[in-house]
Amino acid sequence: MATPRSTPARRPAPSKNAEAQAPRYAFHYCSVRPGLAPAAGPGLVADRAQAINVLRDKWLNGTELTYYFYDQPSDGQTVMLADGSSQFVPWSGPESQRQAVRKAFKVWADLGLGISFREVSSREQAMVRIGFMAGDGSWSYVGRVVRDIAADQRTMNFGWNIGNDPDTAIHEIGHTLGFEHEHQNPFSGIVWDEEKVYASLAEPPNGWSRQKTHFNIIRKLDEASVEGTSWDPDSVMHYPFPAGLILQPARYKTQPLQPAGGLSARDIAQVKKIYPVQPPVSQLPELVLAESRRLQIAAGQQIDLVLQPSRTRSYQMATFGEADTLIVLYEDVAGELKYRGGDDDSGEDRNAHLKLRMQRGRRYVLRVRMYYASFAGETAVMWW
Repeated sequence: MATPRSTPARRPAPSKNAEAQAPRYAFHYCSVRPGLAPAAGPGLVADRAQAINVLRDKWLNGTELTYYFYDQPSDGQTVMLADGSSQFVPWSGPESQRQAVRKAFKVWADLGLGISFREVSSREQAMVRIGFMAGDGSWSYVGRVVRDIAADQRTMNFGWNIGNDPDTAIHEIGHTLGFEHEHQNPFSGIVWDEEKVYASLAEPPNGWSRQKTHFNIIRKLDEASVEGTSWDPDSVMHYPFPAGLILQPARYKTQPLQPAGGLSARDIAQVKKIYPVQPPVSQLPELVLAESRRLQIAAGQQIDLVLQPSRTRSYQMATFGEADTLIVLYEDVAGELKYRGGDDDSGEDRNAHLKLRMQRGRRYVLRVRMYYASFAGETAVMWW
């Protein structure tokens, strides 16, 4: 799994006779939507950039991802047809398709992660908004960027029947969790027969432009956005490819590259590393008002702290020191953590800072992610 974009539908391979008559892909492929822009700049040294970009698309651990299925006939969009006429295409899908996606969320949830999923009944409540627009392909935005997508727009779509295709939904949810396409891992060693790839993807069922094919297949991820140097061809985030599109490794000139299906062992290890099980709020340490707390956490780690204001007023909270951090404040509402605000200073010459009104007698949780620190143990957090 390339870490810091979906599983394609595993269509039955055509017969040898059909393949000889009209060689083409036996698969639909997903097309990914971009995540957050990577941190970059002249003052950003390589190890700092990598520490930031590996986690930049990932959610803070403990996040509850709420999701919603478009289900109203009026939900959809008007598209222009080849003959110049227009047609309204709905975003809603049948219950069987919704159930397939629910099962895919459960596959991830059953791993016992620190991130959780909950279906909600309105798009206004949802962070992830799922459509089933036919002809629009299957795709998802990557990671935390879904927060920036307008509330009346989809963040994920399934453009074909996924009832017997669980990997496509598992794959798209993987993108939402912040994971990229594994076949674009710069350490894969894959050398493409590029013109053959462009020609093949231009044919049905995909019909992709060269630009779209380059972005989703040919393009390599930045090494600074990938953790480790290994390649996982069995990852659920890896496309299958027929023989002959890959020049290197040489074995794929004559045999297809076919992931095993489902989450690989490395997929599971990686998601558990990024989203480990979280302790309940009742067991979290308290951050005392007006007292700084040194952050004894390493790059890539997170700490959750309880804040309990004694007065209703505006409060400020910030990190201090030469470090790249993400801070997010949640309010504990009947045991449910509600997002109140956040700030990400990664790659910038400043510290994360929030100013928010908080209510007396209520409990809040401040989550702090350490992307990178210039000097270990010299970063602190405080509220006042």
